[in-house]
Amino acid sequence: MMQYTYGTPNYATRSAGGPTVHREHILDSGRADVTGDGVPDEVWLIGNQQDENSPFITGISLLIKDGASSKSYRISPSENAGYNPRLFLGDFTGDRISDILVTIESGGSGATTYDYLYSLVGGKSQLLFNSESYNDYWKYKVDYLNGYRLQLTNTNTRRVYILDITSRGKDYLNEIYNPDGTLKAPIEGFVDPLSGLYPVDFDRDGIYELMAMQGVSGLYHADRFGYVTNILKWQSDGWKLQDQWFSIYGTVV
Repeated sequence: MMQYTYGTPNYATRSAGGPTVHREHILDSGRADVTGDGVPDEVWLIGNQQDENSPFITGISLLIKDGASSKSYRISPSENAGYNPRLFLGDFTGDRISDILVTIESGGSGATTYDYLYSLVGGKSQLLFNSESYNDYWKYKVDYLNGYRLQLTNTNTRRVYILDITSRGKDYLNEIYNPDGTLKAPIEGFVDPLSGLYPVDFDRDGIYELMAMQGVSGLYHADRFGYVTNILKWQSDGWKLQDQWFSIYGTVV
């Protein structure tokens, strides 16, 4: 993290008689005490829009101006390009100091997101959560079973969820199953990387938990069955799984 004496970011401007000059501009902003000195700080999420006709943003970073000292700090996520970047300020660790959550949509077919949660207590940046580490840690296995069923297994917790998939229809099932309901061959589905991270105060104590969602698909991305959802709560040594469920799409009868 670098320290700056940096003013409010500018919007893109056009130089006279020349090409467009793109400057960093504000994507989102908030105001809260993130340094822990009791004085509200200004927090901006900034980036570059290379093409005014495209929603794709590059060079996304955080700019924080200390409300007491006027010093500014800049933090750049490791994945800093994408769509619809947004900012949330709130206490996730229980120290009554706001942390900084950044979410960026990748724009890929799996609707995955890049997510980063930072603490800036005392002007020192600490990365509390990032989607890359989350995706590396949480692993799942999706298997089609005999009898028109799908099994989702969380290999971390060994929790198993079994879903009846007969509502998928005869044409779909005939590609996978024999007439007696046995599999024609072993087949697996998949779970996407993180595709939604939301701050939710489940305990209503002013401390936010993280609700992490990942899409569960069968033969291809559009063959979506639902989402596996993890509720993560911060403890002194890191994030702990508070709850987990597999939410499924319903069907029209």
